Amino acid sequence: MKVIIEAMPENLDMFKSMPAMDLSRPENTCAMFLCALHLFTKDQKMGTVAINVLKGPAALSPFDVQFIRDRLMDKPYLPVAYFDGATPENNYEPEKPYTLTLHADGRPQDIEEGYMRLYVATAGADSKRAITLRQKDNNWYLWDYPGFLADIRKPQKEDPWA
Repeated sequence: MKVIIEAMPENLDMFKSMPAMDLSRPENTCAMFLCALHLFTKDQKMGTVAINVLKGPAALSPFDVQFIRDRLMDKPYLPVAYFDGATPENNYEPEKPYTLTLHADGRPQDIEEGYMRLYVATAGADSKRAITLRQKDNNWYLWDYPGFLADIRKPQKEDPWA
């Protein structure tokens, strides 16, 4: 599965009007989560609103917001590190348009009906990162995503050993 994003959103209006906001496709929810995290690195309030759109009926708790803030605090490159072409060597500058390649769950029988797990690779880690979505009213919403916020290799410009 692939999702193509022409440009990263600069504000909530742009975020909400993006073609990938069709949450009936689970891969779009994953791509839009990375866009929402990108907004979060620019403005925490704006990013929180964007993530809450993707959370459906279950908004982020204050703990969730703090968790995301702590993971992104000194890693503004993390949200774009999952797009094709982003590597530590090029300081996580993905190819444009932004293309996200998602991988199906190899063990879908291990997940309950109404949920879906997808995986995304990054050149900054040795294994793919999982995201779990939950379906409601024919849309797919964020359910479990901490793997997307796990640490990755530093970009070359920040790595004193590079």
